[in-house]
Amino acid sequence: MADLTSALNEDNRADLVSALKSKIQSLAGQHSDVLENLSPNVRKRVEVLREIQNDCEEVQDEDDDYDDEEEHEPATLGFVEKPKNQWSLCRQYFPSKAGGVPAWLDPVNIPLGRTSVCDICEEPLQFLLQVYAPIEKETTFHRMLFVFMCPSMKCLLRDQHEQWKRHPEKPSRSVKVFRCQLPRDNPFYSRECPQYNESHPPVGSGAVLCDWCGTWKGDKICSGCRQARYCSEKHQVVSWSSGHKITCQKMKVSSYVPRPNNNGTASLESHKVESNNLWPEFEIIIEDESEYNGDMSEDNTSANSLISRNRTDETMNSLLDSFKGDDDKRSWANFQERIAKAPDQVLRYYRNSNAKPIWPISSGRPSQADIPKCNYCSGPMCCEFQILPQLLYYFGVENEVNSLDWASIVVYACEASCEATLPYKHEFAWVQLYSPSTTL
Repeated sequence: MADLTSALNEDNRADLVSALKSKIQSLAGQHSDVLENLSPNVRKRVEVLREIQNDCEEVQDEDDDYDDEEEHEPATLGFVEKPKNQWSLCRQYFPSKAGGVPAWLDPVNIPLGRTSVCDICEEPLQFLLQVYAPIEKETTFHRMLFVFMCPSMKCLLRDQHEQWKRHPEKPSRSVKVFRCQLPRDNPFYSRECPQYNESHPPVGSGAVLCDWCGTWKGDKICSGCRQARYCSEKHQVVSWSSGHKITCQKMKVSSYVPRPNNNGTASLESHKVESNNLWPEFEIIIEDESEYNGDMSEDNTSANSLISRNRTDETMNSLLDSFKGDDDKRSWANFQERIAKAPDQVLRYYRNSNAKPIWPISSGRPSQADIPKCNYCSGPMCCEFQILPQLLYYFGVENEVNSLDWASIVVYACEASCEATLPYKHEFAWVQLYSPSTTL
């Protein structure tokens, strides 16, 4: 026991793990039959030592992850801007976009049922953003990741609480991520690169979508006019109270019947999404972080920023005052230093690079063990991209007590981008809030 006692006195994790391994091997040997021949008390001690060893290795892995995050590898940055041409956000141009309605990559086999609703309040999820991220192999010639979330902060708080239940059988999430990928030869798009003009149509049409949200399949038909379509009873009810009660009578006697167009919705000339609660629509523009000079003057940074510097400083100082521990303050300082180079960024893309997420605060960060395996191939998941809270500013979300807010949303996707029977495969999002909830 001398080696184990020495390691404990020195408080050295690496030596402790090594000593534990040595002790376990000396007790149990390399074969299971040796363990079976030990007395019950000794076997119990071996199992306890193994549990301690696993805990120490997990903590060591977690510390290694945090050390890696201090490496300032450049990432690919995403910025939002209003599209110059509305047609450029149609699905045939494979857009990266935020807000509005999704441009479904597979416009026919859209997620249905409970996959399309918040698991907490059961309201249909709202489209947050999508990122076009093809991989150089045949099955992922086109590849898109979609992020949806419930706009309720109460649900997000519950979501953040639920994710700490490591790998539950039925997770309750208010943030959901879907991955869709297609080979070059597919039923929906030409093999050739699209010509970026308004006259370039997609191949075929998509599913008819909900008249209220324009996001999910409109499988429910209004029993009155037999024309309006909805993704859920909840959207049918809110549409009725918001004006369809009147227009329904007119549609009954009208010869107009909406038909799906190539975007998978009813004709834009005669039909628009009814909801006014969708987040405003932006195109996501991609730039390399290494192009931004870290010595950029404060005047230039302020001039190029769409976010008011005064508002930013007030928000940051308020948050800093709420951080009690030094670790949170160090994380916040590091986060601020990185973001200050390009304060308008709303997204950081990491796949195929050595860059790591930058966490605004140290508490609420996942360890390696908190990230689940792929639901379909059981392989490892890698960090795909990070969504920053700056996006809420562009969405016009007010800074109020119950307003939607987050510190970071980090999306993890199957490292192999595996194939599966589902057209839209579930991926994983880790939600970090400024004030992590412990009980609800």
